[in-house]
Amino acid sequence: MAAPKKGRRPAGGQGRPGRVLVLFLIAMVALTGGMFWSGHTTPRLGIDLAGGTTITLKATAEPGKESAVNETNMNTAVSIIERRVNGLGVSEAEVQTQGRENIVVNIPRGTNEEQAKEQVGKTAQLYFRPVLTAQTQAMDPKATPSASPSGSPSPKPSASASGATADKGKDGKDKSTATPKASATTQGRPVSEALKAPSPTPTPSGSASKKPKASESPKPPANGEAALQQKFAALDCTDPKQRAAAGKATKAEEPIVACSTPEKGFVEKYVLGPAEVDGRDVKEAGAAIDQNSGQWIVNMTFTDAGSKKFQTITGRLSQQQDPMNRFAIVLDGEVTSAPSVRQTLSANAQISGSFDQQSAQDLGNILSYGALPLAFDTQSVDTVTAALGGEQLQAGLIAGAIGLALVVLYLIVYYRGLSLIALPSLLASAILTYVIMSLLGPAIGFALNLPAVCGAIVAIGITADSFIVYFERIRDEVREGRTLRPAVERAWPRARRTILVSDFVSFLAAAVLFVVTVGKVQGFAFTLGLTTLLDVVVVFFFTKPLMTLLARTKFYGDGHPWSGLDPKRLGAKPPLRRTRRAASSAAGPVDHPKEA
Repeated sequence: MAAPKKGRRPAGGQGRPGRVLVLFLIAMVALTGGMFWSGHTTPRLGIDLAGGTTITLKATAEPGKESAVNETNMNTAVSIIERRVNGLGVSEAEVQTQGRENIVVNIPRGTNEEQAKEQVGKTAQLYFRPVLTAQTQAMDPKATPSASPSGSPSPKPSASASGATADKGKDGKDKSTATPKASATTQGRPVSEALKAPSPTPTPSGSASKKPKASESPKPPANGEAALQQKFAALDCTDPKQRAAAGKATKAEEPIVACSTPEKGFVEKYVLGPAEVDGRDVKEAGAAIDQNSGQWIVNMTFTDAGSKKFQTITGRLSQQQDPMNRFAIVLDGEVTSAPSVRQTLSANAQISGSFDQQSAQDLGNILSYGALPLAFDTQSVDTVTAALGGEQLQAGLIAGAIGLALVVLYLIVYYRGLSLIALPSLLASAILTYVIMSLLGPAIGFALNLPAVCGAIVAIGITADSFIVYFERIRDEVREGRTLRPAVERAWPRARRTILVSDFVSFLAAAVLFVVTVGKVQGFAFTLGLTTLLDVVVVFFFTKPLMTLLARTKFYGDGHPWSGLDPKRLGAKPPLRRTRRAASSAAGPVDHPKEA
């Protein structure tokens, strides 16, 4: 009979359990330190716990255009609604699609419900308005916008065969200055842009040398001009509330004062003339790369009616001087872009300037949204007060504490000393779950809602079940007459298979639930899946190494009555070693032919 190789580990053995345990603890400390370093030390709470308003919108298409309700258009609508919600001055609002045709808007507490419902439920209003006056304001009062940070402004280049280009300084801003009729100094545009025709040959009407005619300059109505100028003078676009309220007009035919989107520490305020073209006149728009310059541009195509309107207005604006040769693209009262017009345009146009891919795509989406045959019906508006949310959170935490206390009591009474392994494992799982949830809030926008709390409570039972499976396998080996150290190693392969199969089923159920459901139920599925994965990590890299180390101690190795592994209490058979010796004695002496 061949003797076993010296130093061979038992089946299922784990070498150097102390090293594995130390590496696990280092990783856990690093994650916890990262949580404190990021400043996000608590999980982000959902609307049902923190309080707020949830609005569900359903997209409807125009008759005959049902295919317009698609993923691309829905994502564009989400981006527009996000802009509106931000305009209300709220933070940490969530806007996301739900299924194929629904959009869910979660707004934290502190926002007027009626105002929020009105803002997110209406169709976007996109207009093209001529600029009458423009003035730059610094977001930081100490900063002073300069006509040319690098020294003196460079002269504007003339129109080229491929279209007009705007003069840029080192910061990418237009350095032109002008004094429009409101006596407010134009100190540059946040983004240097120019409208140009796609034809390589500029039209005669695009000549920059032609002097503007005063009669062609757009003006607000005389009877409202004074009031309009007063609004312009009083408007402070650096104030988010004033910026959100500006640009609201009851009629498209009315001139307005409006603000641009802040960019690079500056924002512009405008006096804009009546709308000359609206979003319904845009047939399609999208970002592309100019083959000549290699820069990102935005292409626009107008409808037949829109082409005539656009040709008329660009023909007039191309004869003006800055800033009255600019055309403001206004979405929901906010100026998203104000490019210069250098020549008459008709059915097709390009917006070029200091775009990157993202900004070009954003502007293309905004222009496209005005042409979308989509409207939204408000399906439901649910409001949760902060008090009610706090009560729900408190009730969930109490339920979790009761469940955890019952599990701990069961482990102590039934498993005695083995509970000293199970309880630290539960604590490690709880710490990892809390830390990861806190980090996932700012990382992916994860919000802990009430169903997610329920998922965490259910996870207590799943985690405890894994420990119980392992402990029972060890006790079965002890009942068979094995000492603790080999029992720990022989029990692990069978327990490992059972734990993996059980956790795989739980994770699969959570994944399916996450995919096929929407809304708050996804929070339950996400938390259940996360805690199931963490259960595998804790059992493999904490519970098993800790059990291996403690099996070498006298308290557990000798089967102390309070260790939970007392052979007498478990009804263990006589040691297998004695059984073999007894069998050998009963068989009598064995003849060895070589010794005869």
